[in-house]
Amino acid sequence: QFDLDPFSGKVFLFCGGSKDRFKALYWDGQGFWLLYKRFENGKMSWPRNPNEVQALSAEQVDWLMKGFAITPKIKHTKARKFY
Repeated sequence: QFDLDPFSGKVFLFCGGSKDRFKALYWDGQGFWLLYKRFENGKMSWPRNPNEVQALSAEQVDWLMKGFAITPKIKHTKARKFY
């Protein structure tokens, strides 16, 4: 669906609907590794559609493994009323 090669040596991350767990898939040349991580508290911010799929830096993967957001949240400010 995403036109990506699972045999490329890259790590692929997948998340289910509950967003409190994910799976990582990696081909090492002889077979696939499957890592499963479940967070006891909290949920992850995860892409909702194919347009949001992205490549992650090593730092972002580290953040994800620790339960942090992989993208910075945008701070919204309240609009001021001028009279």
